[in-house]
Amino acid sequence: QKRLAAAVLKCGQKRVWIDPNETNEVGQANSRKNIKKLFKGGLIMKRQVAMHSRSRVRKVQAEKRRGRHNGTGKRKGTRNARMPAKVLWMRRQRVLRRLLKKYREAKKITKDLYHQYYLAAKGNQFKNKNVLIESIHKMKAERLREKQLKEQQDARRAKHAEKKAKRLSRKEAAM
Repeated sequence: QKRLAAAVLKCGQKRVWIDPNETNEVGQANSRKNIKKLFKGGLIMKRQVAMHSRSRVRKVQAEKRRGRHNGTGKRKGTRNARMPAKVLWMRRQRVLRRLLKKYREAKKITKDLYHQYYLAAKGNQFKNKNVLIESIHKMKAERLREKQLKEQQDARRAKHAEKKAKRLSRKEAAM
Protein backbone atom coordinates (compact mmCIF):
# COMPACT_ATOMS: atom_id res chain seq x y z
CA GLN A 1 0.00 0.00 0.00
CA LYS A 2 2.78 2.37 0.88
CA ARG A 3 4.45 1.70 -2.48
CA LEU A 4 1.18 2.23 -4.32
CA ALA A 5 0.45 5.40 -2.35
CA ALA A 6 3.93 6.71 -3.15
CA ALA A 7 3.26 6.13 -6.87
CA VAL A 8 -0.13 7.86 -6.66
CA LEU A 9 1.12 10.83 -4.63
CA LYS A 10 4.25 11.16 -6.81
CA CYS A 11 6.70 11.08 -3.92
CA GLY A 12 8.99 8.59 -2.15
CA GLN A 13 7.70 5.93 0.24
CA LYS A 14 9.46 7.78 3.02
CA ARG A 15 7.05 10.72 2.66
CA VAL A 16 3.86 8.64 2.75
CA TRP A 17 2.05 8.71 6.11
CA ILE A 18 -0.61 6.11 6.80
CA ASP A 19 -2.92 6.54 9.82
CA PRO A 20 -1.78 3.85 12.29
CA ASN A 21 -5.33 3.55 13.75
CA GLU A 22 -6.87 2.74 10.37
CA THR A 23 -4.46 0.06 9.16
CA ASN A 24 -7.25 -2.39 8.30
CA GLU A 25 -9.11 0.04 6.11
CA VAL A 26 -5.93 1.06 4.35
CA GLY A 27 -4.94 -2.61 4.00
CA GLN A 28 -8.08 -3.27 1.95
CA ALA A 29 -7.21 -0.53 -0.56
CA ASN A 30 -5.65 -2.36 -3.49
CA SER A 31 -6.15 0.06 -6.35
CA ARG A 32 -4.99 3.55 -7.21
CA LYS A 33 -8.58 4.76 -7.05
CA ASN A 34 -9.00 3.53 -3.48
CA ILE A 35 -5.69 5.10 -2.45
CA LYS A 36 -6.84 8.43 -3.90
CA LYS A 37 -10.07 8.19 -1.91
CA LEU A 38 -8.14 7.50 1.30
CA PHE A 39 -5.86 10.44 0.53
CA LYS A 40 -8.89 12.70 0.18
CA GLY A 41 -10.29 11.31 3.43
CA GLY A 42 -7.04 12.10 5.25
CA LEU A 43 -6.09 8.52 6.18
CA ILE A 44 -3.06 8.74 3.89
CA MET A 45 -1.03 11.92 3.86
CA LYS A 46 2.02 13.31 2.15
CA ARG A 47 4.67 14.40 4.65
CA GLN A 48 6.57 17.67 4.11
CA VAL A 49 10.04 17.55 2.64
CA ALA A 50 12.69 17.36 5.37
CA MET A 51 14.56 20.63 5.80
CA HIS A 52 18.10 20.82 4.46
CA SER A 53 19.63 23.72 6.34
CA ARG A 54 22.17 25.98 4.67
CA SER A 55 23.06 27.87 7.84
CA ARG A 56 26.36 26.01 8.32
CA VAL A 57 27.30 26.56 4.68
CA ARG A 58 26.55 30.28 4.97
CA LYS A 59 28.65 30.52 8.10
CA VAL A 60 31.67 28.86 6.46
CA GLN A 61 31.30 31.02 3.34
CA ALA A 62 31.28 34.16 5.48
CA GLU A 63 34.45 32.96 7.20
CA LYS A 64 36.08 32.20 3.84
CA ARG A 65 35.30 35.75 2.74
CA ARG A 66 37.33 36.87 5.73
CA GLY A 67 40.18 34.62 4.57
CA ARG A 68 39.74 31.64 6.89
CA HIS A 69 39.95 27.96 5.81
CA ASN A 70 42.16 28.73 2.82
CA GLY A 71 45.54 27.58 4.06
CA THR A 72 47.85 25.17 2.28
CA GLY A 73 46.06 22.19 3.82
CA LYS A 74 42.77 23.13 2.19
CA ARG A 75 44.15 23.52 -1.33
CA LYS A 76 43.89 20.76 -3.90
CA GLY A 77 44.86 22.39 -7.21
CA THR A 78 48.10 24.13 -8.09
CA ARG A 79 48.22 27.90 -7.81
CA ASN A 80 47.77 28.14 -11.56
CA ALA A 81 44.76 25.84 -11.52
CA ARG A 82 43.09 27.85 -8.76
CA MET A 83 43.66 31.26 -10.39
CA PRO A 84 45.34 31.00 -13.80
CA ALA A 85 48.25 33.36 -14.39
CA LYS A 86 46.84 33.99 -17.86
CA VAL A 87 43.57 35.30 -16.43
CA LEU A 88 45.49 37.63 -14.09
CA TRP A 89 47.62 38.81 -17.00
CA MET A 90 44.58 39.50 -19.20
CA ARG A 91 42.89 41.44 -16.41
CA ARG A 92 45.98 43.54 -15.83
CA GLN A 93 46.51 44.23 -19.54
CA ARG A 94 42.89 45.30 -19.94
CA VAL A 95 43.12 47.65 -16.96
CA LEU A 96 46.34 49.26 -18.23
CA ARG A 97 45.14 49.56 -21.81
CA ARG A 98 41.85 51.06 -20.70
CA LEU A 99 43.75 53.67 -18.69
CA LEU A 100 46.08 54.48 -21.60
CA LYS A 101 43.11 54.88 -23.92
CA LYS A 102 41.40 57.19 -21.42
CA TYR A 103 44.55 59.31 -21.06
CA ARG A 104 45.00 59.53 -24.82
CA GLU A 105 41.41 60.64 -25.38
CA ALA A 106 41.69 63.20 -22.56
CA LYS A 107 44.86 64.52 -24.28
CA LYS A 108 46.95 63.79 -21.17
CA ILE A 109 49.38 61.86 -23.35
CA THR A 110 50.19 62.12 -27.05
CA LYS A 111 49.64 59.25 -29.43
CA ASP A 112 53.35 58.44 -29.67
CA LEU A 113 53.59 58.33 -25.88
CA TYR A 114 50.47 56.15 -25.84
CA HIS A 115 52.17 53.75 -28.20
CA GLN A 116 55.36 53.73 -26.16
CA TYR A 117 53.47 52.99 -22.92
CA TYR A 118 51.26 50.43 -24.66
CA LEU A 119 54.32 48.42 -25.68
CA ALA A 120 55.89 48.88 -22.23
CA ALA A 121 52.71 47.52 -20.63
CA LYS A 122 52.80 44.57 -23.00
CA GLY A 123 56.42 44.02 -22.01
CA ASN A 124 55.39 43.60 -18.36
CA GLN A 125 56.97 46.84 -17.11
CA PHE A 126 54.02 47.92 -14.98
CA LYS A 127 52.85 45.78 -12.07
CA ASN A 128 49.54 47.61 -11.79
CA LYS A 129 47.58 50.74 -12.67
CA ASN A 130 49.17 52.89 -9.93
CA VAL A 131 52.68 52.11 -11.16
CA LEU A 132 51.69 53.13 -14.68
CA ILE A 133 50.09 56.39 -13.52
CA GLU A 134 53.16 57.18 -11.41
CA SER A 135 55.49 56.53 -14.36
CA ILE A 136 53.40 58.83 -16.59
CA HIS A 137 53.52 61.60 -13.97
CA LYS A 138 57.26 61.14 -13.50
CA MET A 139 57.85 61.34 -17.24
CA LYS A 140 55.70 64.48 -17.50
CA ALA A 141 57.60 66.14 -14.66
CA GLU A 142 60.91 65.18 -16.28
CA ARG A 143 59.84 66.67 -19.62
CA LEU A 144 58.72 69.85 -17.92
CA ARG A 145 62.06 70.15 -16.12
CA GLU A 146 63.98 69.58 -19.35
CA LYS A 147 61.88 72.24 -21.05
CA GLN A 148 62.55 74.75 -18.28
CA LEU A 149 66.29 73.98 -18.33
CA LYS A 150 66.36 74.45 -22.08
CA GLU A 151 64.54 77.78 -21.77
CA GLN A 152 67.01 78.91 -19.10
CA GLN A 153 69.92 77.82 -21.28
CA ASP A 154 68.51 79.67 -24.28
CA ALA A 155 68.00 82.79 -22.16
CA ARG A 156 71.58 82.54 -20.89
CA ARG A 157 72.88 82.09 -24.44
CA ALA A 158 70.93 85.08 -25.65
CA LYS A 159 72.23 87.18 -22.74
CA HIS A 160 75.82 86.15 -23.45
CA ALA A 161 75.40 86.84 -27.16
CA GLU A 162 74.02 90.28 -26.30
CA LYS A 163 76.97 91.00 -23.99
CA LYS A 164 79.43 89.82 -26.64
CA ALA A 165 77.81 92.05 -29.23
CA LYS A 166 77.99 95.04 -26.87
CA ARG A 167 81.63 94.31 -26.07
CA LEU A 168 82.52 94.06 -29.74
CA SER A 169 80.65 97.25 -30.56
CA ARG A 170 82.50 99.03 -27.71
CA LYS A 171 85.84 97.72 -28.98
CA GLU A 172 85.07 98.95 -32.47
CA ALA A 173 83.98 102.30 -31.10
CA ALA A 174 87.23 102.60 -29.13
CA MET A 175 89.29 101.90 -32.27
